[in-house]
Amino acid sequence: MTPIRIPFARLALAAGLALSAGTAVAQETLLKFHHMWPTVGMGHKRVVAPWCEKIAQESNNRLRCQILPAMTGGGTPAQLVDRLKDGVDELTVTLPGYTPGRFPIMEAFELPFMTNSAEVASAAAWEYLLKHGAKEFPGSKVLATWVHDPGFISTSGKAINRLEDFKGQKIRAASRQSSKLLARLGATPVGMPITAVADAMNKGTIDGFLTAWEIIPPFKLHEVSKFHTEIDNSRPALFTAGFVFMMNEAKFEALAPDLKEIISRNSGAELSRTIGRPSIPRHANAPIPGMNNTGAPAAPVPF
Repeated sequence: MTPIRIPFARLALAAGLALSAGTAVAQETLLKFHHMWPTVGMGHKRVVAPWCEKIAQESNNRLRCQILPAMTGGGTPAQLVDRLKDGVDELTVTLPGYTPGRFPIMEAFELPFMTNSAEVASAAAWEYLLKHGAKEFPGSKVLATWVHDPGFISTSGKAINRLEDFKGQKIRAASRQSSKLLARLGATPVGMPITAVADAMNKGTIDGFLTAWEIIPPFKLHEVSKFHTEIDNSRPALFTAGFVFMMNEAKFEALAPDLKEIISRNSGAELSRTIGRPSIPRHANAPIPGMNNTGAPAAPVPF
């Protein structure tokens, strides 16, 4: 048998290429991004997907997201904070209001009549978090925080046209602070995540719900509500709900320095303000993606 001889230089080159490829593969990081929105939801389309695309592009695909929408990774929306802290998930977006009393500092932005501009409030929320609220999220690196478009109330069987109309109504509250508001107005507040609202409306467990326009289409809440009541655009909104975009701190610290820089560059005040910019018009008579606007127009209530 004739031996096959390969020049040493070619062997060395092949070995070098193999090692180089192995190093590149080792540097690729897949981040498990678990959240509650369906893929058609504003949060997924305006926050999760664009952010993941941007860090992948800037890192030449060394940073990529494994997106698990609509709680497909397991658990409930209220468990997302602990799942992230414990390393079960590596990225998430959640609402501190889903665990009432646990994040009292960040609850400041859930107080009634705080703002009529989500963009301005989102920028303020980021600054406030840096000064006062970061300690409420140990084990997590907060990347952005914002509030949604000004909130309003939707009902099925009875329109809310006067303050007296709240009495006796079972209304889904978005947070502890909005629960207190509803109780003072004479309604019965019912706490639940947005993912449970449509089913609760269908079963008659609740008569209505608090939310923002951008939340209605992805969760098909226009199919279970008939009347919509909001405050005049020139006045502070009935309520807002705060969101926090976080990364597991240990996962962040384990990244290569240049990848840390990409994450940091795509987080902070400007990201918070950008997410807070209104995504759709703030009234029921305007076209809203995914909705057939055949219901009653939004009715202003004199607060």
